[in-house]
Amino acid sequence: MSRMLVLTEAELRRVVRLDQSAVACVEEAFAALATKPVAMPPILRLDIPEYRGEVDVKTAYVPGLDGFAIKVSPGFFDNPKLGLPSLNGLMILFSARTGLVEALLLDNGYLTDVRTAAAGAVAARHLARPDAAVAAVFGAGMQARLQLEALALVRPIREARIWARDQEKAGKVASDLSRKLGISVTAITDPRAAVRGADIIVTTTPSEQPILRADWLEPGQHVTAMGSDSEHKNEIDPAVFARATYVADRLSQTRRLGELASAIRAGLTTADQSFAELGEVIAGKRTGRTRADEITLADLTGTGVQDTAIANLAAARALSAGAGQTIDTKAEAGDAA
Repeated sequence: MSRMLVLTEAELRRVVRLDQSAVACVEEAFAALATKPVAMPPILRLDIPEYRGEVDVKTAYVPGLDGFAIKVSPGFFDNPKLGLPSLNGLMILFSARTGLVEALLLDNGYLTDVRTAAAGAVAARHLARPDAAVAAVFGAGMQARLQLEALALVRPIREARIWARDQEKAGKVASDLSRKLGISVTAITDPRAAVRGADIIVTTTPSEQPILRADWLEPGQHVTAMGSDSEHKNEIDPAVFARATYVADRLSQTRRLGELASAIRAGLTTADQSFAELGEVIAGKRTGRTRADEITLADLTGTGVQDTAIANLAAARALSAGAGQTIDTKAEAGDAA
């Protein structure tokens, strides 16, 4: 008999939270990329330009994990005008031993939100200065909120600034986060002012033109760019590459669709230039930050190992908590025509 666990977004929210265990789960996934024979094919993407839509399919097999996930993640960026969320999707968890479907995670993008924010925390833990206390976040969507919450798990954040094109939305996010985190969070109208004196800068937008300029950066700052997850997006001025130590989540991927891809197109670096990956830094195979005054840049385009890791965590937590509905997926003999 084949059984599959079905979990709704509400159930997944109860068993998986953005906490230290989620950060550790994603950190281990990055380390696996550098230390284990992980199988992770390139992202499959479908574009639907007339509705500003895109659909990404990501997957990875990580030796040592019982299951592997396939994640389908649509992003339709005009949806807010319709009163709908920009992002949704689901994950399917398969047995790594038999290939049978073990769980259907109807998360509407929630697990992607958690693992993406956790990746930002991992990048900050390994690349930002240990005393980093002031954060600047570009954007006012869900990731802007979660990235700041995640930073607070790994660094002593005492002040944050939010900049977004929609100032009303930025003000709402700042107010909510100030109350939730118990720190000073303010909406800033000038992006350069938001960067001034910040220790960590996180960009979380779907921008197609740079919103963070190279000449704004100051010694000792760390930048996490996580919005450029397709070829046409570009949040960071490519001139940053002349000033910063660059670290990719997956180098083969960022050469194609990350901030590195934009720098290659601009002729400011080459497609064959070697850079460290975050997993290599975690595993001690490559160096990250080496000086307090160094500027560091983490290019997070989103990897299948993150999805497989968070899906395994979610399924294990759900089974332990008795959450979800288990259904029989095997047809009886004679059922099929």
